[in-house]
Amino acid sequence: MTGHVTIVEDHGLIAHTVATGLRSRGLHVEVVDTTRIDDVIAAVAASVPDVVLLDLDLGAAGDATRLIGPLRALGAEVVLVPQAEGAKPGEVSGADLALVETEARRITRARGAFRADQFVRAGNPEAHATGTAPEIWEQSSHAVTAFCDFIGSGGTVGGAARFFAPLGVRCYAVRPDRTDHPIQGGGYEMPDLVHLKGTDLAGDVTVSGPEAAEHARLLARREGIFGGYSAGANLAAAIHLLQGPEKGGCVAFVICDSGLKYLSTDLWEA
Repeated sequence: MTGHVTIVEDHGLIAHTVATGLRSRGLHVEVVDTTRIDDVIAAVAASVPDVVLLDLDLGAAGDATRLIGPLRALGAEVVLVPQAEGAKPGEVSGADLALVETEARRITRARGAFRADQFVRAGNPEAHATGTAPEIWEQSSHAVTAFCDFIGSGGTVGGAARFFAPLGVRCYAVRPDRTDHPIQGGGYEMPDLVHLKGTDLAGDVTVSGPEAAEHARLLARREGIFGGYSAGANLAAAIHLLQGPEKGGCVAFVICDSGLKYLSTDLWEA
């Protein structure tokens, strides 16, 4: 088969897709159904023949959609999926993702595509078990005592825990404190996250939307790190842990995405 449709959802999954040998079979299928724009650019830059990008149409509040022009210029086919009825522009809900899931499945079936779905493909947690966590461990000179991450697909904390747990590093899932939250990148209330099944977690840490925003701004002002809502949620959770069960320890977390996607939201109005 010589079709060239590529479905990519996570940077680690790009490498995983290539490793499976699909490229040698002439079938390059990647669909992005999140706002991981950088991964799509990486895929195009790596000379993947064709990319189909599925993204939510967040309207004027969706800064990620402003990057679509460059993606199209690079050769990507962009499909915008309308948000669910009653959804708040600029915020992504589980209902929104369900609509994107439906469209992704339709395209996958219609084109006979291979779908590197970040919610189910092993390449997602594998990238963190063999890349992210070992790098944190070595760069910290083995000083890390805990790790936390805001739950989206569960791949980051699920994979990191596979490496950290045997070393005695406790891993925590960061979750929003309520269902109607503004913390983009996770907290979708999606049941049965496969990457968390059997994962050795020390517990959960809940963070509010205002806390996530406040700490994202703190990262920018104090550290020069321009992250998004989920990055702020991770910092807030790490501070909670250091004031509680991980007092005196060293808590690591990742900066999940760029603040550029949230310029039109209230995250940067303050």
